[in-house]
Amino acid sequence: MPGAFFIYKGNMCRIEKDEMYMEITKVISKRSYCKRKKVGCIIVRDDMIISDGYNGTPTGFENICEDKNNTTKAYVLHAEANALTKLAKSTQSSIGSTLYVTMSPCYECSKLIIQTGITKVIFNERYRVTDGLDLLKKSGIEVIQLKK
Repeated sequence: MPGAFFIYKGNMCRIEKDEMYMEITKVISKRSYCKRKKVGCIIVRDDMIISDGYNGTPTGFENICEDKNNTTKAYVLHAEANALTKLAKSTQSSIGSTLYVTMSPCYECSKLIIQTGITKVIFNERYRVTDGLDLLKKSGIEVIQLKK
């Protein structure tokens, strides 16, 4: 099936790397217990996934992300924050890496992304508030939206 994300060589159809990594973030998002929105994230350096994360509650908390009014609880971590904190516990470096996320980063996550040395952010769905994207662009981080 034709599309912008496929390379055709002879009779073989091959998915582009960015689309492949975005599909992986979509699978990871399915691990989230959040009901309103499931978000997945991976960090890739030198063609290797060095961290992953999804939105959810901190370790040791019950896996309920929304309150009785269906509002997200204040302590729920975003997928990017989960991937970055997981990376901080490892021996890997995020300098020069690419962050893939199913939804564009918020302002707070964008500040964390800037501090880690990530050079590119690729996202699928644009969040209704774009101040995070604006901040990433202002800092010189390349920002790309992959269309659904």
